[in-house]
Amino acid sequence: MSDWMALFEAALPVLLQGAAHTLLFALVAMVLGLALGFAVAMVQVARLPVLSQLAAFYVSAMRGTPLLVQIFVIYYGLPGVGLELDPVPAGVLALTLNVAAYLSESLRGGIAGVATGQWEAAFSLGFTWWQTMRHIIAPQALRLSVPSLSNSLISLIKDTSLVSVITVTELMLATKEVIAQTFQPLPLYLAAAVIYWALSALFERLQRHVENRLNLAHQR
Repeated sequence: MSDWMALFEAALPVLLQGAAHTLLFALVAMVLGLALGFAVAMVQVARLPVLSQLAAFYVSAMRGTPLLVQIFVIYYGLPGVGLELDPVPAGVLALTLNVAAYLSESLRGGIAGVATGQWEAAFSLGFTWWQTMRHIIAPQALRLSVPSLSNSLISLIKDTSLVSVITVTELMLATKEVIAQTFQPLPLYLAAAVIYWALSALFERLQRHVENRLNLAHQR
């Protein structure tokens, strides 16, 4: 056990740096994915001709194929058509496109959960469709979608481990590099698992806090 403690002490700075990169990739992909997912959800809810069919195809393709395959297509496949990306942009792009598909469905479900009477009341007051969505429906849909959005973020934190296959330095690749030097896979993989767990637990607490605040504001 003393050997493990010495190993953890030596490896901790490298693992924490990898965890910081993991968190950064997850947050960047989440912000970009939320923006893209909202746009996709709006297109589908508004049932815009052609665009809604393209959005549905995009969502189906992203949700129906493994993230690992999507990473390979972007990093190794796109250079075949003249678009070559460095590992970090390729990894962030893959994570963003993947999570946006799930977020769009969460937001679409939240919008569907708002009572139809809200639409009718807004239209009776002279609001346009977009005004109703922006000022009345979207805020309520966001509150309803918080649990699902938070789950997507927690999943995204774990999914960042897949970008290590294209040499993006995050927690998993950092762990592998330390293992290559120490030949101690079990304790180091366990340490990585604990860090992933701690990050997930942190966002679970943040999710509950946000839910409580939104529910309190809704009740006022």
